[in-house]
Amino acid sequence: MALRLASSTVFRQSNKIIASRSLSTTAVDSSLDRAKSKEDYDRVLQTFAEIRTCAVLRTPTSDACPKAMQACIDGGFKIVEFTLTTPNCLDHLTNFREKYDGDVMVGCGTIMNTADAEAAVDAGAEFIITPVMLPDVIEWCAARNIVIVPGCQTPTELVNAYRHGAPLQKLFPGVTGGPMWVKAVSSAVPML
Repeated sequence: MALRLASSTVFRQSNKIIASRSLSTTAVDSSLDRAKSKEDYDRVLQTFAEIRTCAVLRTPTSDACPKAMQACIDGGFKIVEFTLTTPNCLDHLTNFREKYDGDVMVGCGTIMNTADAEAAVDAGAEFIITPVMLPDVIEWCAARNIVIVPGCQTPTELVNAYRHGAPLQKLFPGVTGGPMWVKAVSSAVPML
């Protein structure tokens, strides 16, 4: 079982949460299927801003998943991500969302297309994580006030993700670049 902590992955956010909305959700159509409220969107962003670490779960078997995630939560994690590479991921996500609703923020990662995003939101995901910058998934989420955090490797990908509506981006894989890379990019593109 591989358990990776997103604290080793850099989450960047603008100092002004509301300012980031100007590029992504200014014209949210609340009649769209799966649309979230502005308050829910802001709550998810605020939780990321305050907590800044996320347990990322990837297990080879379905049976290992709930035990490993429970250990993460028992260890103090307040933001958790189930990945679609885990067998029966969405069933486990639903169960943990029901069990910890309001106490632990639950999201879904390894989303590769809008059908994956729809299934994750239907299962109860409060946020979406992609391993790469996928404009169609970012725009689908942004149109519905769903916080999306795409994986990006270059400054160009980071900026493009932001322009498509991703209020947060993660440097992925996190081992590349390191803190000095993040510092250099942040000074050049401070809105990220």
